[in-house]
Amino acid sequence: MSVYLRVIMIAAALSLGLLFLFPMWKIYLQAPQYPEGLELHIWVNKLGGSSESVLQNFNILNHYIGMEKIHPDSFAELRYMPYIVIAFMVTGVLVGLLGNRKLVLVWVLLLAVAGAVGILDFYLWLYKFGTNLDPTAPIKVPGMTYIPPLFGSKQLLNFHALSLPSWGALGIFLGLVLGGLVYILSKKSVKPQLA
Repeated sequence: MSVYLRVIMIAAALSLGLLFLFPMWKIYLQAPQYPEGLELHIWVNKLGGSSESVLQNFNILNHYIGMEKIHPDSFAELRYMPYIVIAFMVTGVLVGLLGNRKLVLVWVLLLAVAGAVGILDFYLWLYKFGTNLDPTAPIKVPGMTYIPPLFGSKQLLNFHALSLPSWGALGIFLGLVLGGLVYILSKKSVKPQLA
């Protein structure tokens, strides 16, 4: 594998560092009580938002429809995801230094699987919060669930929710694209062996 491809592979691994600099995902919520809207930022290791009180305000709105409170400590993923990302970064750099094409493919496939598992986990949390409702909630609509969108926008009574990837997710995308490019382009640099 050429030096250039090795450098691109190392860049693919290091691009995952964006997950520590920016949120992975953002959920925007507009409601009559908050016409300026609320932004919940989901990081690789914490929950935050557009203001210090955003989590409290989300919980106030969620209370009306019977959703349980959002507590960062409830998400074990926020404790171990940083270690998974660091492991991918370290192994990706090692794969780049070794220059082994098969290892590049394994790294890219494992990163894709980890990303898919992360999205599934996120959906399951949204589903849990949107369907496990308190029967004594102030606002009840029989048969209605309040599952926030995984991707895109959704109207939930008088709440408008929008859920989109944020800049941190770009790190995963770059890792996959650059790693995939290294794998594809390294095929051209493999010399056929004589029998």
